[in-house]
Amino acid sequence: MNVLWRTLFVMARAMLRRRREGTLPLDAVTRVRLTTLPTDIDLLRHMNNGRYLSLFDLGRWDMTTRTGLADTFRRNGWYAVVSNETITFRKSLELWQRFDIETRWIGHDDRALYLEHRAVVGDEIYARAVIRARIVRRSGGSVSHEEFFAALDLPDELPEVDAWLHDWAEASRLPSTRRPAPSDWT
Repeated sequence: MNVLWRTLFVMARAMLRRRREGTLPLDAVTRVRLTTLPTDIDLLRHMNNGRYLSLFDLGRWDMTTRTGLADTFRRNGWYAVVSNETITFRKSLELWQRFDIETRWIGHDDRALYLEHRAVVGDEIYARAVIRARIVRRSGGSVSHEEFFAALDLPDELPEVDAWLHDWAEASRLPSTRRPAPSDWT
């Protein structure tokens, strides 16, 4: 429930900022200021590792709202789903510590879009996550990059992600939902 209230607050604030400051370009770095709350910490008294990814969602809500992506999604009946994510931790966020979530679109491959999130204190990175997301239709099926880019009036040649992200996406891939994926530990 804690993240639900934060999500609603971040979305409302992002709409107000967009109205006041204008729409940001898609390659902008967006920032959301947060505080580590008692509901974020674990028994070791620092932010729980799973909470980072939940809070990084707030960065995506802010970014999609302020860049106008959320409007495009609503207008076309689309939404984004996370297909892969990886996170690296460097330092712990402590109780009541203020930090920023920085979010930026870093590119795409032939099937998905990639975002980077950072938990930053001052100018120092505490944690970084890379998110691979697909755009899908509420009515079913995926949205092609051509259709997505056309809806945003973007050029065909947008940044392709670094080679290591292709390798990571391939290495962490699960079978399609149309194929079996048995849990066999042998």
